[in-house]
Amino acid sequence: MNPAPALTKSSQYIQDEELRTTFKIACEEHLQKLDAGLLYLEKNPNDPRQIEAMLREAHSIKGDAGMLGLPDISTLAHQLENILNSVTKGEISITPNICDQMSEVLDTIRQLVSEAVTGIPSNINIAAIHHQASPPAPPRTEETITLAPPPIQPEKNTPHHPNTDNYRIESIRVETRNLDALMTLGGELTVTKIRVAHRLSDLENIVNLWEEWSRNVFINRFTLDEIQRTTNTNALKQVQNFHQSYEQHLEQLGLLVESLKSSLYEDSTRLDVISSELEEGIRTLRLLPLSTIFNLFPRLVRDLARQQEKQVELIIEGGETRADKRILEEMKDPLTHILRNAIDHGIELPADRIAAGKSPIATIRLHGYQTANHIILEISDDGRGLDIEAIKRTALKRGVCREEELASLSDHQIHSLIFSPGFSTRTFVTEVSGRGVGLDVVRTNVERLKGTIQVESSPGKGCTLRLKLCTTLATAHVLLVAVNNIPYAIPVEFVEMARLLPVDDIFTIEGRDTMILDNQAISIARLADLLELPTPAESPLFSNNQNLSCIILKIGQERLGVIVDGLLDEQDVVLKSQSKLLQRVRNVSGTTILGTGEVCVVLNPQDLIKSVQRQSRTIIPTLPTDTAKQKQVILLVEDSIATRTQEKRILESAGYEVITAVDGLDGYTKLRERRFDAVVSDIQMPNLDGLGLTQKIRQHKEYLELPIILVTSLASDEDKRRGASAGASAYITKNAFNQEVLIETLKRLI
Repeated sequence: MNPAPALTKSSQYIQDEELRTTFKIACEEHLQKLDAGLLYLEKNPNDPRQIEAMLREAHSIKGDAGMLGLPDISTLAHQLENILNSVTKGEISITPNICDQMSEVLDTIRQLVSEAVTGIPSNINIAAIHHQASPPAPPRTEETITLAPPPIQPEKNTPHHPNTDNYRIESIRVETRNLDALMTLGGELTVTKIRVAHRLSDLENIVNLWEEWSRNVFINRFTLDEIQRTTNTNALKQVQNFHQSYEQHLEQLGLLVESLKSSLYEDSTRLDVISSELEEGIRTLRLLPLSTIFNLFPRLVRDLARQQEKQVELIIEGGETRADKRILEEMKDPLTHILRNAIDHGIELPADRIAAGKSPIATIRLHGYQTANHIILEISDDGRGLDIEAIKRTALKRGVCREEELASLSDHQIHSLIFSPGFSTRTFVTEVSGRGVGLDVVRTNVERLKGTIQVESSPGKGCTLRLKLCTTLATAHVLLVAVNNIPYAIPVEFVEMARLLPVDDIFTIEGRDTMILDNQAISIARLADLLELPTPAESPLFSNNQNLSCIILKIGQERLGVIVDGLLDEQDVVLKSQSKLLQRVRNVSGTTILGTGEVCVVLNPQDLIKSVQRQSRTIIPTLPTDTAKQKQVILLVEDSIATRTQEKRILESAGYEVITAVDGLDGYTKLRERRFDAVVSDIQMPNLDGLGLTQKIRQHKEYLELPIILVTSLASDEDKRRGASAGASAYITKNAFNQEVLIETLKRLI
């Protein structure tokens, strides 16, 4: 017996599975709207909005088919466009005959779509259809526009599309807000599962109580037998009858409780399985490949590198890794900021790279991958790396740390300072660069996703930022601890260990209580102190001769020991976000409802570590009153009287004292006469322009740190580079000028 011949795939078959599925879903939607539109036009032939909507649908089909190399579908969709355009122009009118002909074209497109998706040839002679279906011309009427039907006509009363007997809807479109709601309900089901487990525990207590009662009845029965052997009164019979009745009721209660217990065990087990499957199913629906956002960045990197005259190659790896849609939404802006910073701060100019023995083409690698419980995003470059000394100077200038604190920080801790609000080591500020906006957004978004950031940098070799994000966002596995008889939840992923800490192992370093773990000094603090809770009078800070319950938190390379009153439990909880009135409460990431019905605060481990650092700082003495009230003085150099007047008013309204100069030479003379906190200057001026003034100022050592802001109409990249080379601190273009930019820049630089 000869084997059946193998089916030959149609030449119109779409080879790529993802494109095949996407095209099928899109065409089904477009064709459905076109069918509905035709039915509507038969009753309302003069509705221009409906015709316009149908034009869009036909145009979408034509564009998709053309992109995928399906000329037959594209041709028929184009014919529909021509007919609808003729109706719009008034060249023809909608009649039942025209609607029937367009409907036949839609049926033909539907068969061709099936051919492209399944690979089964439709045997449609598209050339004959195209030959007889010429587009309408102005002099023609609807009688002259004929569209030949497909060569293979369906039987009467049979739908035109194939495989009607096995019709199935294989995919649907779901609004993401509905998935979000389902995800929340799945989390609530998890909490319900925990509550059922608590009820089961209550039932076990009832069973234990019943068993104890049964033993007491058994003992009392022996006592009754003893009494019965010594006397035989009517009272004794009554007692005996009472005991028999009591035993019968107790036995019935026992059978009922055991049956309830068995059923509840079965229901609890089944609920556990269903809730887990539901949560996993919903989570899978929300997964999208990382390429969804990764593919947005090649153009960004190319344009930004070209703008700065740098050569950068972006390598993307792990785009097929799938992550929750919320991760993609929350990470788009942070990744954009990181890439911009890598190009702006980290990547050198080609000439500098060649001088350093590197390839003139820099490499930025964007890598995504998944572990058991986390999505990892790594962004690395082979640029100059982080400048530790520049970070220290900026930290001191911005008041992020004091000098003695910087001395005690490790390189890793210094690297982490770049995520502080408003932090920027950029010495040259423009409208889009060096304003300290970006990496703070990265940290905020990562913490919102219950994640952490790690920075690794080697001077002259490059920098890597590693973002570690949780895959489970609606629920969290937490450790419940007790403080002042109140439960608090700490996400387990930040808990390295729990241990008993002898009081004798605690000592003090630089004003902080400290312990030694793995040969490393770790700061410790009471959780009640970090949360600013009252300490009971009977509970001294560290009582003698006792072991303390200590939780070791670990975030990246940072570790902290937290003293609690006791450990309660581990469980999965549903995170409830804060209301708008409590949008960002320090040390708190949200709340939850425990299985017992109690409301429990979920703590933010990152904030706890910061709270320890804040508590260890001494209060910086305030300046004398007369110094604090003294105005900062600005030298304003501008030759245009109108611009000079406007800028002077802006600066004085912001609380600055302003001294004006009419050109660069006048400005330099006044600068040498008294002390100024900053210089704001135009570039194009007589006698001495702004670039010459800046260079002349920078020749003096005492003015090397003096902020100089150039405000000019010269807006090209070359002009900005000239300003930076001259020694300017900031460059603001007048065509994008607003007073907030100027005031904000002054506040950052002074």
